[in-house]
Amino acid sequence: MAIELKKLDKNEALELANKLKNQLPNRATLDQTDENINLLVAGLADERGLIRRTFSEALGVIGKPALPALLRALNDDSSVIRRRAAAKTLKLVGDPRALKGLLKALTNDPDPVVQGSAAGAMAIFGADAAKLLLKVLNNPKSTEMQCGLVTWALAFIGSEASETLLEAANHNEPKVRAAAIAALGEQIKSLGNQASKEILIKALKDKSNEVRLQAIKLIGTLDEVKWAEEILITLLFDRDKDIRKGCALSLMQLNSLESIKILKDIESKEESKDVLLVLQLAIRNLSKG
Repeated sequence: MAIELKKLDKNEALELANKLKNQLPNRATLDQTDENINLLVAGLADERGLIRRTFSEALGVIGKPALPALLRALNDDSSVIRRRAAAKTLKLVGDPRALKGLLKALTNDPDPVVQGSAAGAMAIFGADAAKLLLKVLNNPKSTEMQCGLVTWALAFIGSEASETLLEAANHNEPKVRAAAIAALGEQIKSLGNQASKEILIKALKDKSNEVRLQAIKLIGTLDEVKWAEEILITLLFDRDKDIRKGCALSLMQLNSLESIKILKDIESKEESKDVLLVLQLAIRNLSKG
């Protein structure tokens, strides 16, 4: 049910913001009563960005005592401006108890900015957040945008949730496996060669092209160019055009001069216009270097 907080008029908000600017350097001077916290949360609906930022910074300094009011604003407020600001402010507060409310905003709020800010706030909580974010990917009701935000957040978390992500790489849901491979990028590159290869080879044989494409993208960032080239060149002959495009782009990213000849040979036989354009792009860029 939507809640309504007191709305500050422009002069009241400006006066309060100026007062806060003087108080912010000295944390102890900030009023942490429920009444003042609610007033600051109300100010998060101000249309002026600098004013909102001052209120947000003050609430971030107040910290945990502000958590209940911010969660109410995030999940139940009628003002989309306040909900957006509340999500960003919860990131400043940095209390993992906000995760449940942030997840609710990510999956239920109709505003894409609120969803994105909620995902960004969740990402700072590492492994605890990763487990919740993976549930979003596993939910058939999740939108493409929500899944994209989750994939970004998981990539941000990365090695902080390596154990969770390694388990997710074997999940029965393709979207979960794909996101896990993408998020494990730095982790895989830092593993011993054989361990890295095993993870990637398994992903390249996955039934889902989404998972295979993530592995192909990752291979294009590896330092072991020779091994990566051999894998990618083989996959240039794959039946799926997206796989062929992905391989050409990764070879280009690797600056694989050795692949120019085979790319030209394939170009002369390629029937897909989409793939042909990517092959020509890769040949053109590689030939320069």
